[in-house]
Amino acid sequence: MKIGIYGGSFNPVHRGHVELAASIVKQGLVDELWLLVSPLNPLKQGAESDIAEYEHRLNMARLATEGIDGVKVSDFERHLPVPSYTITTLGELRKAYPESEFVLVIGADNWERFPRWYHAQEIIDQYSILVYRRPGCEMDESHLPASVKVVETPLYDISSTQIREAVEKGRMPLKWVNRKVAAYIREHHLYV
Repeated sequence: MKIGIYGGSFNPVHRGHVELAASIVKQGLVDELWLLVSPLNPLKQGAESDIAEYEHRLNMARLATEGIDGVKVSDFERHLPVPSYTITTLGELRKAYPESEFVLVIGADNWERFPRWYHAQEIIDQYSILVYRRPGCEMDESHLPASVKVVETPLYDISSTQIREAVEKGRMPLKWVNRKVAAYIREHHLYV
């Protein structure tokens, strides 16, 4: 089975995350796509002071993906040392699921800073990488390594930061947030 690994803090998860994941599955690029909720992103340490507790982010991701074929939520990194670098997570996934092939799914913004990732070349050498376009990020596809493929998915000009800022101001952007997730945010007084 080919499994896409789409990691992030998902603080909170929004329609852009979920619809992008569903699009990658529908295109047959992977058999399943796992939203891998990260306890801590090594490149964002200290950047998100308003990060919701891990359990809340995991619960919201599960609510947002209910009933979406091929899209799952994983807490695999919860059981790894923090922070878990992508190369470590992928290696541990291979050990835990030796019958599966793991494909890394990242945005064009992450591809731009990929050289800063821990053991970036090792990831490129050992795994396939699917890169989805992001508004404002140009992709030069002429010099990509053989293991890297740019995928066509809908573009979503929204970020979790924008959602948190809206919630803090008393607005819930239902255009971008699943109703169950919105109810969860309200019930648990997140981002206020």
